Amino acid sequence: MTTLAPARPPRRAGLCVFLAATLLYLVFGVFLSVGHGFLMGDALSRVQATEAALFSRDPHLSAIGFVFTPLTSLAQLPFVALAPMFPWMTHWGVSGIVMSALFMGGAVLMVFGIGTDRGMPWWMVAGITAAFALNPMIVFYGANGMSEAPFLFCLCWAIRRLIRWVRTDDAHDLTACGVAFGLAYLTRYDAVAPAVVAGALVFVLTYLRSKGEPNRWYSAFMDLVLVGAPGAVAFFVWALTSWLITGQAFQQFTSQYGNSSILAQSGAQAESEIAAALQYSIGSVLILGPALPLLVPIVGALAWRRRDLQVLVPLLLCAAVLGFQALSYASGSTFAFLRFYVAATPLAAVLALQIVTARGFPPSQRPGRHAVMDAPTRAFPAGKHAVRPVFGLPELAMSVTLCLLAVSVPLTGWGMSSQTMAVQEYALSEVLFPEPDNASAYNADQRRIAATFSTERKLADYLDDMHLPNGAILMDTVYGFAVSAASRRPDQFVIPSDRDFVRVLNRPAERGVKYILAVPNTGRGTSDAVNRRYPTIYENGAGIATLSMEIPNDGAGQPNWRLYRVLNSA
Repeated sequence: MTTLAPARPPRRAGLCVFLAATLLYLVFGVFLSVGHGFLMGDALSRVQATEAALFSRDPHLSAIGFVFTPLTSLAQLPFVALAPMFPWMTHWGVSGIVMSALFMGGAVLMVFGIGTDRGMPWWMVAGITAAFALNPMIVFYGANGMSEAPFLFCLCWAIRRLIRWVRTDDAHDLTACGVAFGLAYLTRYDAVAPAVVAGALVFVLTYLRSKGEPNRWYSAFMDLVLVGAPGAVAFFVWALTSWLITGQAFQQFTSQYGNSSILAQSGAQAESEIAAALQYSIGSVLILGPALPLLVPIVGALAWRRRDLQVLVPLLLCAAVLGFQALSYASGSTFAFLRFYVAATPLAAVLALQIVTARGFPPSQRPGRHAVMDAPTRAFPAGKHAVRPVFGLPELAMSVTLCLLAVSVPLTGWGMSSQTMAVQEYALSEVLFPEPDNASAYNADQRRIAATFSTERKLADYLDDMHLPNGAILMDTVYGFAVSAASRRPDQFVIPSDRDFVRVLNRPAERGVKYILAVPNTGRGTSDAVNRRYPTIYENGAGIATLSMEIPNDGAGQPNWRLYRVLNSA
């Protein structure tokens, strides 16, 4: 059978999609941060870590730290480098916003590309891409500097290239998929789950395709190496680098600043009840992918009928991410955060694009010997000018699917307003639709969350106006990252990434420290290095400093600061 190539969109169409999505997220992010002071803690922490690598009193690349994976911080280096000329780049976390907008724009481009690779009608590709790009969760996390944006980009990139490989058997697709997983691991540790599943899928498919060939085990193993090697290299190189510099290979799990310690300090270390954890995980998936209960069985049944193995790719890879998060929450090793289940949103979009049979052959540099060159039975004729029914069964299926995704957009927005399910997102409604006269506890909590880090920005401005010399203020970045990021003078702080931090901490007066920023020695404050060295400093100065001022905090989950003046400072 002759292969019929689908009508390809103009080359600039993908660029327009990327630029439009990126601009949307960038504008919305600046609106939230600069316009309303709404910032996410993890995002601002990465901004501060990147700034420390460039402009701290002891700048060096390893100052980005090893608790978080490095890609989110490394990607911000070019933007943070502009901070001396444009202080708002770090003061308002704009460098993180630019980073996440670019990556989420890339994720939208990947969803668009999956549709064009399958030769779907323009209206279908455009509609599903728009539904994904305008999903409230995608918009929010494309605009706030968090790691969800680069992770979703890498995941969608891997899904696209692996879907291609199932059809083309092209080693280039497999290699690109492996690179995507390697970068995904450098973004978030849970990328291990889909990477392992992808490797297993590739090995099994290659082995089954090579039936009757003498070297089928070798062929399957080589394909496994192509898709698995980049992720394995990223895993071992990052762990080895961390071990060589800090003495700990996996600081996320062993460091006093790691996720395990944060859970213990916040009192959330215990395992969750299986039923409650499962209920939360399922609820989160339904909020972020309301159409999945219909799409999964319908698309799965249609794919089974037409023997379409490409549907396995998004199902298995996204299910691996969601299953990993559900298991982590049930075991007490992570928090109940809605954003951890965001893979449900691209899963719904990709399944919607697979509702009908692919048309033609996807782009391929060098199809392999197991490539499926023949076009499958088509649900609609190929070609721009081909005669087709005005509205047949495939068009009806695609229209219904598109309506499902369109309805999902407001449903996800509604779910993000739940104080129980969306603890990090529900305050967003107070920023977008403020109710200043509403005195309910719910709205008061929203306003307090929206005001998070406003006190730290005022404190940073106050310290800047004191015109202190370099290294004059000693603090830990457990909470102090927001102060350092907001300051125009990050070199005035002595922080744990400085290589002489311990020496300064032990003898602050002799080392020229004039002030110490202290937080309560409770909760996460117990991991603060200043509190660990001087357990009573917040209460009474520990005999080395006198109280200069106390700063009550307006934000949620943030401490009341105390600024101590060091006695007998050199």
